[in-house]
This record gives sequence, C-alpha cells and structure tokens, in this order.
Amino acid sequence: MKYLTSLAIISSAVLSFGSCSNDKDNPIDPGTKTDPVETNAPNSSYKPAFEGQTRINGVKTNTEIQFAVLTSALSNPWGIKSLPDGRLLVTQKSGTFRIVTTAGVVSAPITGAPAVNAAGQGGLLGLCLDPDFTSNRMIYWVYAESTTGGNNTAVAKGRLSNDEKTIEAATVIYRAKPTNPSELHYGGRILFDKTGNLIVSTGERSVLETRPLAQSVTSGLGKVIRITKDGQAASGNPTFSGAGALPELYSIGHRNPQGLALHPVTGEVWLSEHGPRGGDEINRIQAGANYGWPTITYGIEYSGEKVGAGIQQQSGMEQSVYYWDPVVSPSGITFYTGNRVPEWENNLFAGALSGMHIVRLAIENNKVVGEERLLAGEGQRFRDITQGNDGALYAVTDGGRLYKIDKK
Repeated sequence: MKYLTSLAIISSAVLSFGSCSNDKDNPIDPGTKTDPVETNAPNSSYKPAFEGQTRINGVKTNTEIQFAVLTSALSNPWGIKSLPDGRLLVTQKSGTFRIVTTAGVVSAPITGAPAVNAAGQGGLLGLCLDPDFTSNRMIYWVYAESTTGGNNTAVAKGRLSNDEKTIEAATVIYRAKPTNPSELHYGGRILFDKTGNLIVSTGERSVLETRPLAQSVTSGLGKVIRITKDGQAASGNPTFSGAGALPELYSIGHRNPQGLALHPVTGEVWLSEHGPRGGDEINRIQAGANYGWPTITYGIEYSGEKVGAGIQQQSGMEQSVYYWDPVVSPSGITFYTGNRVPEWENNLFAGALSGMHIVRLAIENNKVVGEERLLAGEGQRFRDITQGNDGALYAVTDGGRLYKIDKK
C-alpha cells in the first residue's frame, strides 16, 4: 500500500485524564482531552437542551494513526461496504457500482441497476449486502428514481453476477411517496437490523411544499422506514396514530438523513441528519419516535430567518444526541469495532461534507463525551465511511478518493 508522503500522524501525547482499565465495567479512555474542536461562531443564539449536546470538549487519539489514498479513480462515490473477501463495493452517483481492492485496483463499472436521476443530490446512493451474501450474492441499494410527476427515493435489490460485471434481476421493492420534482434531500442510506429487516432513511425533499410531510404519517418522506427484503412493512413496527398511517414507518420528523449505523452493543439504529444553517444532528432512533423536523430545530433558514416558530423543544419530540452549529454536513456513519485503536472502541465516525473531515465522536451511555476531527487537511468532502474486514476504516470522497485509515 502506497502511503501519502505526508502521513497523518495523530498525536501520541500522554493521556491527560484517567487511564485505560482492564475492568470492562469502566469506560475506555477516549484519548487526550482538548478544547472543543468547533471555534467558529454559531448561526443562532439557541441554547442546547442539555450539557454536552453540542460543542463538547475535543479529544485526541493517542495511538499513532496513518492514512493512505488507495485510489483517486472513482467517480462521485456515495456508498461503500466491505465484501466478505475484504474488497470494497462502492456506489457511484452516476448509477454504477465498482469493486475496489485494498491495493486500490478499481474494477470496470458494474451495470444492471435501474436508471438513476443523478441531477442535484440524486443518483445511486447507499447500499448494503444481504446477511447471506456469501450464498445468495444479493445487494440492496437506494437511488433517485425519475418517474411521472417527478422523482422518488427508491429502494432496489439485485444479485451481483458471478463474474461481477452486472447486477442480475434488479427489482424495485419500495418507493417513498409522494413523488416530487425536487432533486434534493433524498436521504438514501440503508442497512439490515438485527432481525434481518431493512432500515432505510428518506429525506423530505427540501422544498417548502414537501417539508411538512416529515411530520405526516401518511407520507414516506422525512422518515426512517423498516421493511422486509421484499419491501413490505416489517412485523413489529410501531403503530403511529392517525388515519392512513403507513405501516412501514419506524420514526418520523427527519430532514435529510444521510447516515445510518447499528450500535455494536445495543443494536440500536443511529442516524446522521443534515440541518439547514446549523442543526446538523446525530440521533439515536427509537421505534415510533418523532425527531421534530420542521417543528423543532437548532438551525435557521439559509436566509437567516427562523424555521417555523423558531423553537428547539416540544413535548412528544425527541432531542438529538448531538448537534452542530455551524454545520459539518454529516453523511455516512459507522461504529468502530476493531481492536487496532483501543480509544476508538464503539466510537461513531462520520464523513463530513462541508466540514471536509472525518468526525470521531466518543460516546458513553448514549452521550457524546468527546469530538475529534481527522484528515481535516485533505480538503475533501467525505461522503461515506465503513470498517473493513481488516479492522481499518475506509472512506470515500466526492472527489473520487478512497482512503484507508488505520493504526500506524
């Protein structure tokens, strides 16, 4: 593996608070405590609902870390997942899949997926592998679909052919309705939960016409949905009150959720979500919960005006675990479960688009206790991040790069 001439060596300073213990009941020391990493002025004067909800103290990894660019030959990659043999399956916004080896060799485009609308924030988006991929070779993905009346956030599945050149029998299994001409806020992440059902994030499509539908239980926009492999509502879903409530809904009140991950200990769904000017969120998703958009938010309109009534708390609506103001634009997320960097155990990592770095959030008891910004000098919009079979982290950027981040 060819490393950059300028390795990112992240501080090997001595621990400044506490020490790691062999007692598993004690939390792992996340590293050296620093001042908060966010130093820019917020967009609003809104106050957090609890201490540590935003601008938590910084934390530095004490283990020496290095990164390398494995390839720069991808075209607007959006999603990345590890294949059982350690190679990486990547979606490209234009509508094709690629396979990349850990040596950086990129396959020819894999065709066969339904046509995408790649305009705006659309395209071929998030993906996941069937839990039985080694035997059935099934892949599931989210994409922006053009249809009569506009565009949909759609979910499809298909089989990766044995020769890895095409997706066989691609089938659309779900569409978030209503259709709208907007080319923004598709959401677009997908994963399997612990019960073998699919979790999908959908955006509210951005325009003022559809924004209120994030609160509507009869719409699939601005939601986390839970469906079977065939696209039907999964058994055990929460029941939302209201006539015509969709049975596939798992949570409501989301703006543009571009990250999903399962907590490695609890199995709970965690989500990253783009706010407007301020108000990017990390949410711990509870079945049947309402996450507030657009009624409550820590962000403001791009014009500088308040969003709605300009409130941040309301009974019956959940608070985010963490939020940013100004925004970092968190996209794909993953929890670290490798053993190569002890400080990172069960930490949440997120690709930041406008922030142009990788976010590391140290978490204890479902609360953020430290924030670190990695690869901030690379000038890249980090779109997605995953953990490889080798325990390293792999991240893709809008600029076409694939990074490997690991212990030195």
